[in-house]
This record gives sequence, structure tokens and C-alpha cells, in this order.
Amino acid sequence: AYGMFKLDKLNVNPLKNLTNNGISQDGYMNVAIFGDDRRPEDTGNARSDCIIIASINNDTKEVKLVSVYRDTLLNTEDDTYDKANSAYAVGGAEAAINMLNRNLDLDIQDYVSVNFLALADVIDMVDGITVKLTDEEVVHMNNYCVETSKVTGKKYKKIEPAVAGTYKLNGVQAVSYARIRYTAGGDYKRTERQRLVLKKTADKLKQQDLATLNKIIDKVMPEVSTSFTTKEILSLATGAFDYELGETAGFPFDLETPEQIPGYSGSYVIPKGLEENVIKLHQFLYPNKDYTPTATVTDISNTLNDMTNVYPNTTESGTSQNE
Repeated sequence: AYGMFKLDKLNVNPLKNLTNNGISQDGYMNVAIFGDDRRPEDTGNARSDCIIIASINNDTKEVKLVSVYRDTLLNTEDDTYDKANSAYAVGGAEAAINMLNRNLDLDIQDYVSVNFLALADVIDMVDGITVKLTDEEVVHMNNYCVETSKVTGKKYKKIEPAVAGTYKLNGVQAVSYARIRYTAGGDYKRTERQRLVLKKTADKLKQQDLATLNKIIDKVMPEVSTSFTTKEILSLATGAFDYELGETAGFPFDLETPEQIPGYSGSYVIPKGLEENVIKLHQFLYPNKDYTPTATVTDISNTLNDMTNVYPNTTESGTSQNE
């Protein structure tokens, strides 16, 4: 009863029209994690600049995280092709999950969505996280802190001098660190930072006593939107300390960033063969399961090839997350 009282603070948003490609990942729970970049003056849905697929192995309790690069050109709705982060802005979590299921042959049934403030509050309440920063990261983090502080209404202390080192970051600083994308690696490196912040925060949460966890729940729950019911969360919570974060990755694994795409303006991330990248995704998340791409993924992959002139057998240019 106490747990249910606490969880009533959550913004529960049941998902009514989820679709997939007839795919079922038995033995796994797939959850979409969205971080929106909402500002106080924004109305309606914001873009989800952080898109992470959390896949939980129900037997081993290992959790793998895969970031979907926000600028990835995908089929966002019907015959519409746009950046992956636009789906959330158009139709909220449900549209974003359907986009992930459709393009990646996934069976995501639930989501959790947080904003800058939720993450900053958690990190402050576990007494910060320790991160090793480069000179460049310190400078950019200091710059991002100005806006992050304004949006969250929380304070920070500027790191001076702005030199490389290992620092203990508070909530505003950690969120700002996770927002950096103007260093080598751009958005690919940013998603690595996001996953690192999540891992370090999870590690700190496991060290807290029940009184502290209770305070965190009180503070953060109203800032979280999810499709999980109270009963489902209570069930998950009983084994919360058994879960372990495993490997993490970014999607697409192999990609191109062409200077121009016919009919589009701006920068896009193009999978070097969506079908081939989705196969690698399934090998990463579900190594013991046989997988053959559905006709839907194959059709989207062929359409992207024709639209962008980026093909899986292109070897002269392009990159991978490992590079």
C-alpha cells in the first residue's frame, strides 16, 4: 500500500496503439528511454534528443543499452522519412516506440521519459558522480551549464581553470556533460556520455540506503512519465538490485553522414544498409536468438538506399561507432 501511494506521484500514460512487425523477443523486456529537451516555454511534445533502448534479459538480469542517434533518417510514420527524434515531437512516446519497432524489428511495449530536471535531481541526491573530463569537455560543459541551470532552476559551480581532470559533478554539471556534442565524435560521442552518466548514476543508486531512496522517489517521480502501471513497477522493484548494466552501443553501427540528401536539408545520419545494421543490433541484444529481417525492415532499407544513395557495400567512405 505504501509503494502504491508513492507511485501515485507518477505520470502514468498507458499506450493504446502500439504496433510491431509481428516480432516477439521472448525472454527479454524491451523498454524505450526518452530524454526530452523541453524548455519552460515549450508547449506540446518536445523532440527526444536522447533515445535509448534498454533490453533486459529476464533470466540473467543483464541490461544492455543502445542509443539511437537522434539524426538517424528513418521511417517515422507511414511513408514519412525524418530524423528519429522527430517522432516523439509529432506523436509522443507512442509514436516514437512505433517508429523504433517498425524500423528495428523490436517489440518495445513500455517506456520511461525524463527531462533535464529529473536527471539532475537524482544525481544531486546521490551526491554527484565522478567523471574524467578532457580540456575540451570542461569548456563545453561550463558553457552548457548556463542553460541547464536556467531550465532546471538548480545551481552549479563553474570549473576553473577549465583543464582536464577527474571531477565530481553535481546534477547540473552531469546533465550538461551529457549534452555535449561539439567535440570530436559529435552526437556519437554524446550518446556515449549519456550512457556513462546513466551507468554511474545507477552505480551510486545501488549504494544508497532506503531512506535516501525514499527521498529520491518523492522528489523525482512527479518528473517522470511512463507506461508502466503501479503493479508492474512494484514487481520490477523487488528485483531492482539484481539488475546489472552490461554492454552498451550506438545505432546505426555503420553509417554515413552525406553533405546533402535529395529533397532534404540539414545533417542526417544514414545507416549503411538499415537491414544490415538491424541484423547487427539483434546479434548484440539477443545473441542466442535466430533472426531474419521482416519484409517491413527490408522495404524501409531499400527505400533508404534509393533515397540517399548510401548502400551497405560502400567502402570508400563512411564510419562506424568504433571509429
